[in-house]
Amino acid sequence: MDLTDQELVARCQAGKNEAFKALVERYQQRAYRIAYGILHQSDDAMDAAQEAFIKVYQNIDNFRGESSFYTWLGRIVTNICIDTIRKRKRSQAVAFDEKISPPSDVGDQNLIGNMRETQPGASIERKDLNKALNEALSLLSEAHRTTILLRDVDGLSYEEIAEVMQCHVGTVMSRLHYARKNLQISLRPYLKATGAESMAEHAGEGVRRSS
Repeated sequence: MDLTDQELVARCQAGKNEAFKALVERYQQRAYRIAYGILHQSDDAMDAAQEAFIKVYQNIDNFRGESSFYTWLGRIVTNICIDTIRKRKRSQAVAFDEKISPPSDVGDQNLIGNMRETQPGASIERKDLNKALNEALSLLSEAHRTTILLRDVDGLSYEEIAEVMQCHVGTVMSRLHYARKNLQISLRPYLKATGAESMAEHAGEGVRRSS
């Protein structure tokens, strides 16, 4: 039977290196996905994920379980990525004004999940859809891309995302609203060409309300 994160952390704190290896194996892909969502460069994302696990190993004794292990790891990855961006001295363009409060009908529409699961016919190949999604995601700002990946791919709650990204829950909701809106706009030419344009308009019907 697999050990829980809490049990693995406790074993790490007791000096059991195999427990740390188990945590790395459990979360290395998700750590990389967070980093890639922010940095959008494979090598930099890999470096950031590796550095995050080094920091986890060095600071595991300080982890008290006030949040989940993954939330703690995600916050470390995010901070490393922010430092990486600062080192690049790259200015970040903001696609939408995140100070605007989200409208009351934002809902919790898992655009990415529904796009991948609701294929209207065999004419749409999964690899083509994933390519279109990746290209559309690349057009989002780092903050919007990371937020939508944490929510729609990793399934984190608004509160967990806010903790990972060190922002208010309202900011998370606003980012999700504008990220999904921008993603739909970017995907519209692809969907129209494949006869699946209605998918973008109704992608949120499979609502996941786990916040």
